[in-house]
Amino acid sequence: MEKQTRKTSFLGVDLGGTKLLVGEMDAGGSLLAYKKYPSGPLSQTEAMKLITACVDDYLATARPAGAGAPAALGLGLVGRIDARQGVWLGIDPARNEEIPVARLLGGRYGLPCFADNDVRSATKAEMLFGRGRGTRHMVYINVGTGIAAGTVSDGRLIFGSHFNAGEVGHTASGIDLRADCVCGRPDCVESVASGLGLDKCARLLAPRFPGTALHIPQNGARVSAAEIFERYDADPLCKTLADNAAEGLANLIMNLVRMSDPDTIVLGGGVMTDGFLYRKVLERLNPYTIRFVTGGVVLTGLDPAFVGLMGACSNAIKGMEETT
Repeated sequence: MEKQTRKTSFLGVDLGGTKLLVGEMDAGGSLLAYKKYPSGPLSQTEAMKLITACVDDYLATARPAGAGAPAALGLGLVGRIDARQGVWLGIDPARNEEIPVARLLGGRYGLPCFADNDVRSATKAEMLFGRGRGTRHMVYINVGTGIAAGTVSDGRLIFGSHFNAGEVGHTASGIDLRADCVCGRPDCVESVASGLGLDKCARLLAPRFPGTALHIPQNGARVSAAEIFERYDADPLCKTLADNAAEGLANLIMNLVRMSDPDTIVLGGGVMTDGFLYRKVLERLNPYTIRFVTGGVVLTGLDPAFVGLMGACSNAIKGMEETT
């Protein structure tokens, strides 16, 4: 009888604003299986119920045939996470329960369990399987609905005193449109360069460009970043929005370079996916300022559809490495 070799797998849960992914990855970064479930605006208690229901379903219906038990469970969650203790501290000021997610889910599934926030989780995936391999000094910047970063210094991921490090979207962009941010500042990078920021600025500036062809939805949907970039050469409003976003991100990158002296900057997130804004950012980087970024300012090579799930599984992989 031929002996079968089972790969060690790591179970991951990636909780996003519109979907939840449950899946497994091996230690080499290959995705073995996954299943997608709808999510939405949730309290932490509601999110925990959704997570357990989805993991239960995945284990019952979607695991590869003949697979052994996963080695560990990793979670990628939005908000503040005490990754060392596995405690979910809050999503935002209005949703701030302290939930010991690692203890609760680890006990339910009989697995070591590790959790971190979504951007730091993606940073770990970059360190293990992406552009961050081989470096001990890296910044990963996620430009999506919002903007946040994971900073790696001398091989260590920075968490901060209250597990709130990396909220770089709330730093000055150098562009003051009075696009007031929820944090109270008028010139945050997030307010000009994120998905929400591009939408906000499009609505704010549209009256100055009465001939614009940019579609500005009135049904609660966001202005499309992809449409802004597509119309860059033909529509002055779109050019202004994209140029402001690129300037804000370039300023952010150069500030972070001065602060932590990374050798590599990795850009990810949905707003960066097609590479258009990335090219505009590169044009605005001062060569002297980034002369020591020897690994480059680069786009992530990880699949944007699964980087969150890879990050969640990476929490499990790194967690096991650090506890054995």
